[in-house]
Amino acid sequence: MTNSYSLATSTWDEKELNAIQSVIDKDIFTMGDSVKQFEEDFAKFLDKKYCVMVSSGSAANLIATAALFYTKNPMLKRGDEVIVPAVSWSTTYFPLQQYGLKLKFVDIDMETLNYDLQALESAISENTKMIMVVNLLGNPNDFDAINKMIEDKNIFILEDNCESMGAEYKGKQAGTFGVMGTFSTFFSHHMATMEGGFVTTDDEELYHILLSMRAHGWTRNLPKNNKVSNKSDDWFEESFRFVLPGYNVRPVEMSGAVGIEQLKKLPSFLLQRRKNTKLFIELFSNHPNFIIQKDIDNSSWFGFSLIIKPSSKLKRAEVIQTLKENNIDCRPIVTGNFTRNNVMRFFDYEIHNELKNADYLHENGLFVGNSHICLEKEIKFLGDILS
Repeated sequence: MTNSYSLATSTWDEKELNAIQSVIDKDIFTMGDSVKQFEEDFAKFLDKKYCVMVSSGSAANLIATAALFYTKNPMLKRGDEVIVPAVSWSTTYFPLQQYGLKLKFVDIDMETLNYDLQALESAISENTKMIMVVNLLGNPNDFDAINKMIEDKNIFILEDNCESMGAEYKGKQAGTFGVMGTFSTFFSHHMATMEGGFVTTDDEELYHILLSMRAHGWTRNLPKNNKVSNKSDDWFEESFRFVLPGYNVRPVEMSGAVGIEQLKKLPSFLLQRRKNTKLFIELFSNHPNFIIQKDIDNSSWFGFSLIIKPSSKLKRAEVIQTLKENNIDCRPIVTGNFTRNNVMRFFDYEIHNELKNADYLHENGLFVGNSHICLEKEIKFLGDILS
């Protein structure tokens, strides 16, 4: 029996260390050939045309949002209504706020932790331009249901898949259902590259905008024939030529080199996460005190959520204290109901109907970790502690 249960564990071994050493040996540390190779490998994994690696999943959400404002026929403009789930990470929302969009917060389903589909459908209005779809804790959304809601409307999907790499809906990778999808390769996620993230798309214009926005808004990283600028053959002029109000969210070359090795291991990581989940479900699916997350299709199980049932006499503070005393790491379920944060005073937003499930989760939910390694002892220990 174990005596601890950590939130995340390192996915690295000598292959990643050798990859870092190879970059050191080349003495080229800025974004280069390794990043390019990782982008191509990840695009192949997703079955997408284009992937753009950036410095984090948060940066991926930032330039994905920005790109929608700079297409020749802008897909969004300031003041447009965007529907968002009430539970997600902060940087799902911040780029939307920073670009002057009006956010409409919609409740989540207590079991799936993704959109309450009935609430989502009722929230869609003639002013809605985009739905931000977030796949929470590894769980893909019901994209058939969402697409049916918008099939006769001029509404598109942007997908935040930062917590759900490797999840699938009807055999298709989560993160590939919207005009763009975002991913994170932070330490505690499904694979790790120090810091890092991705935006993926099949749209060539968006791809070229992302390439420019990632690096200063300049033309240097664009192909000769592109949908952003008339790029000349004069390398000197194109070295410092700026065409979009971009950022510097480039990844470092070491992250790309590590990512190449991590992606080779990702299928085995996902397999073990799903094996761990079988035991977790076996122990907690009919638990008298906890609701656990319901898989919509083929979750990649970022972690294991535990929401205290309304019928239970347990208090979350007591549960957290018990876990802490037994060296079991836990966290809130992402941000809980995000609208309860003080930062909302800076937002243009509305709350659709009520957020009763998000509020309940906010007060009564937590999650523990999953991993690429076998957690049989840890999960049984958790079961014993919470029995």
